[in-house]
Amino acid sequence: MVPDISTGSRTYGLLNYLYGPGRREEHTDPHLVAAWMPGLAPDPGRDPAATLKQLTDRLDLPILALPKHRRPARHVWHCPVRTAPGDRHLTDEEWAEAARRIVHATGIAEEGDDKACRWVAVRHADDHIHLVATLKREDGRSPRRHEDGIRAQAECRKIEAEFGLQILNDGDRTAAQRPTSAERSKAERAGRTETPRETLRERVRQALAGAATEEEFFRRLAEAGIRVEKRLAPSGDTLGYKVALPGDRNRHGEPIWFSGSKLAPDLSLPKIRQRFDAGLPDDASAIDRPGERVPRPARARREAAPAVERATSVLSGDDDADSAAHLVGLGELLDGLAQTSPASTRKELVEAARAFERATRSHTRAERADNRALRSAARGIIRAGNALGKGEDGGATAMLLSTMVLVTIAAARWHSARGHAQQAAAAQQAAQHLRAAYRTAATAPMNAMREHGRRLPEPIRQRYASTLEATLPEQAGRLLREPGWDALAATLDQAERAGHDPDALLQQAIEWRELDTADSVTDVLVWRLRQMGKLPATVNPPRTSTNSRTPQRQPQPPKLRAPESAARTNLNAPRQRGARR
Repeated sequence: MVPDISTGSRTYGLLNYLYGPGRREEHTDPHLVAAWMPGLAPDPGRDPAATLKQLTDRLDLPILALPKHRRPARHVWHCPVRTAPGDRHLTDEEWAEAARRIVHATGIAEEGDDKACRWVAVRHADDHIHLVATLKREDGRSPRRHEDGIRAQAECRKIEAEFGLQILNDGDRTAAQRPTSAERSKAERAGRTETPRETLRERVRQALAGAATEEEFFRRLAEAGIRVEKRLAPSGDTLGYKVALPGDRNRHGEPIWFSGSKLAPDLSLPKIRQRFDAGLPDDASAIDRPGERVPRPARARREAAPAVERATSVLSGDDDADSAAHLVGLGELLDGLAQTSPASTRKELVEAARAFERATRSHTRAERADNRALRSAARGIIRAGNALGKGEDGGATAMLLSTMVLVTIAAARWHSARGHAQQAAAAQQAAQHLRAAYRTAATAPMNAMREHGRRLPEPIRQRYASTLEATLPEQAGRLLREPGWDALAATLDQAERAGHDPDALLQQAIEWRELDTADSVTDVLVWRLRQMGKLPATVNPPRTSTNSRTPQRQPQPPKLRAPESAARTNLNAPRQRGARR
């Protein structure tokens, strides 16, 4: 069950919506399932003689009995309560019990208190009800509803257990503020898929990813087309900031501004400054250096992989502050990947970044912890620009995403061990999106590697199979049947041709980090070997057998023959186009 508490100023307007057809004719059979005193609460849904005006007046009576100067400006308490997708549909009697327990738990109407606030529960759908109350008691006092959202969630967890529903995760007040119903309605009318609040939150996070200074952060926001207004002290120092989407205006034609703290708890200017102070990128001195050569997308992704590997190790350790800092850095890296990824993987990476954003915030403090390597990696990826979905860019993207899947799983485990249920769920959700993005990014390079591996001479394949059996004896039988085995054989072949000892390199890759969380062990080993051996993320043509039965070439004139030693040296090298004459 998910409660969502808000306050407003118009009882009649809210009831008119609840008893109306809805924005898309989705409301069916609106009616009361419970009330502060059923005999006094008329039901316009089931009683033809009852009206919305009558129900409004009954609810607002304690407010209207007060002098005008004592009436609260926002006297309407509204709490939709929804069951989770897949839960059974509750009966009206069960919803009535849930409603009474929630208003009791939140302090709106405690059981046995005949002076409590007036309230009703309206049902117009199978999966939820709406609780509506007026925030003055019968004796004219205000209810004690401190932390009513947390108390409502706690009571919902008890109701879920007793009613046999899915038991959801508790909130911890670190989540970003959700769009209001008015914001969602306005976005729908404008044909937007998301509200300005959500768009701005994402743009601010992307501008912050890998930024080295406050000035660079604000410059990135302006370059992204976001309206920015700073709050200045008399001395000229910046005290805060707010942002708005161009064209998003209120009824008076004024821009609708959102401060950073209204977008997310960690996007206020003081929090952003803490991030700059604690984790400046290593190349901060190179900001906007004239003529500086920026890295290519493939190189930037390859250079990010070791930082992600180190974060995986940190999350397996006992330093909570260091782990919290690395989670923030991983969030920046994901934001950088999302805005520079090719079209084939962008949607999944954007969703992964949005989900993981929740996993970067908890009550574990990350001050003075070092995440400069991750922030540098994010900065490098952004400065390198958009990556292609093919060639070395595509392979390097797959290499990094393979590692990102493992680190998000490590993040979920870290949060779960500390009771951070919301953050653990967010990390798991991000891992699912990253898996989907990896499968897309890895299709072309892995297919090419598999083809390379299948065309290797059988004695060479058998030798690499023996290497795998010697290093992973318990898993070798299964791994040799995985689709990735051919790609692993191709990678070992490339490593050997590059001068590495394939046996030693494979052993090193296996010992580098655990493989239990890998969806495909062979895929993970392929990318580890390529990263450790500094091999390209794409394959070279496969080696040819010396016993091939290809027809002999026609003899060439002596003056055009290459020396025998050179021909031997280049036997396994890619064919080179001859020089023009």
